[in-house]
Amino acid sequence: MRVDLLTREYPPDVYGGAGVHVAYLARELRDLVEVRVRCFGEPRAEPGVRAYRVPDGLRQANAALQVLGVDVEMAAGCADADLVHSHTWYANFAGHLAKLLYGVPHVATTHSLEPLRPWKAEQLGGGYALSSWAERTALLGADAIIAVSEAMRRDVLRVYPEIPPDRVRVIHNGIDTGEYAPSPGIGALRRYGIDPAVPYAVFVGRVTRQKGLPHLLRAARSLEPGAQLVLCAGEPDTPEIAEEVTGLVRELSATRERVVWITKMLPRDELIEILTHATVFVCPSVYEPMGIVNLEAMACETAVVATATGGIPEVVEDGVTGLLVPIDQGPDGEPADPGAFAAALADRVNALLRDPARAAAMGKAGRRRAIEHFSWRRVAERTRDLYAEVAEAGRR
Repeated sequence: MRVDLLTREYPPDVYGGAGVHVAYLARELRDLVEVRVRCFGEPRAEPGVRAYRVPDGLRQANAALQVLGVDVEMAAGCADADLVHSHTWYANFAGHLAKLLYGVPHVATTHSLEPLRPWKAEQLGGGYALSSWAERTALLGADAIIAVSEAMRRDVLRVYPEIPPDRVRVIHNGIDTGEYAPSPGIGALRRYGIDPAVPYAVFVGRVTRQKGLPHLLRAARSLEPGAQLVLCAGEPDTPEIAEEVTGLVRELSATRERVVWITKMLPRDELIEILTHATVFVCPSVYEPMGIVNLEAMACETAVVATATGGIPEVVEDGVTGLLVPIDQGPDGEPADPGAFAAALADRVNALLRDPARAAAMGKAGRRRAIEHFSWRRVAERTRDLYAEVAEAGRR
């Protein structure tokens, strides 16, 4: 069986959890099926990987329209595939077109859902309606949908009630605990001005409404005075949120020392060092169907404080591998009471900053959980089994 994986992100251009997912899934699937990867961007040297640029005639068009232009060319390349497997709305429509063109099954993995990310309208303008239409069309037509958590499955069935429940399967994200493991090195800490002798909380993520960074920056006003706050945060979605975050960091830095903001994408070895030596990893997301970054921190033996939303409670075991922060969300997904959310976030981060022994015990429990429950090999095997099931159903 030849499977074409369709994705926007693929190494070296990975900026989110979906890109991490596809990179590791492709690696493990190659031992089980024939794999081709079709991604966005500049040409890749890796065998079996084809990248697609925005068509010349669309370079000045709305970003969502550019995506659909890439999808059309991507779908054209799938002529000899036995099955196509798309990831995120950026590539879902390519999978749908390939299904219609070539009569092959289409499996779609949902890493998030456009209707549950209303802040994307700030980024895409009218393109948000287009991205939502593309996602809906592709998911309703897919032969099978993979949800990366039970919470994601519930969201799919709630947002798209026309989809039969038996068509939506849960296959959790995974983690490579060989690559993501505690690192004794501190060279990266020194390079970025982080004092390894002083406790610190660390955030890793894009500057986007989804990741909740402004809430963490407001909560940080109440963090332990001597603790460090390390922000590995780049790739702002819009100039507006970039300006907001910059202002909040500037304001915070005026009232407390030891705020370190790293705006570039870090090499994996440096990120692992920073995660390893943190007292606590903080995930203040307001929308997170799964959250691979929490698994990455856990695999590095770091305690996690995270919002109790989406699939996060399926990863972070409250009171064992970290602490969950309750959130009462309004219709836009943001906290109904931002002040209460920031206070609860600060309270839990401080609880671990003040008790490093408890944080360390949670970190060790987190790594055990990552090893025992989240293996990429198992993810690939379950995905392969779903491919076989869908292909067999198509032959009947």
